[in-house]
Amino acid sequence: MSWTDERVELLKKLWSDGLSASQIAAELGGITRNAVIGKVHRLGLSGRAKSPSSAAPRPRKARTSGHMLRVSRPQIRGNTALAYDYDLEPEPELLEIPVEQRKTLLQLNEHTCRWPIGDPGGGEFFFCGGESANEAPYCSYHCRVAYQPAHDRRRDKRPFRG
Repeated sequence: MSWTDERVELLKKLWSDGLSASQIAAELGGITRNAVIGKVHRLGLSGRAKSPSSAAPRPRKARTSGHMLRVSRPQIRGNTALAYDYDLEPEPELLEIPVEQRKTLLQLNEHTCRWPIGDPGGGEFFFCGGESANEAPYCSYHCRVAYQPAHDRRRDKRPFRG
């Protein structure tokens, strides 16, 4: 397809009439919407004329009392994966790890549980340090927490859409 003078003039007319690039491509035939957009850009044509319906702002719908409420979100920026949630209480079993079992990063090896406990930026951070189970990175308790069967996962109960 080549841009003949007649097709360019028709493009300019349709563009000034306010037709979309898809509509112009269908009208001209044999070209794509992107080809129309590229030609308009190369010709330096100004923005299309607005149709009367789109020029006037639409009135807003009034909210009803049954409408969803906006919930405020905490103002946290950046990587929140390690952000501490101050509203959560520590789990009791985490507090029962003996002090002599707790390990720092440098004390870990292939036979110790590598489950992190606490805030990595805080002074109370440590790893479980228990005996790892069956060449796994965690002890038997933390393996049960980390490796839940698929039907027990609570994070997404929606049916799969393929």
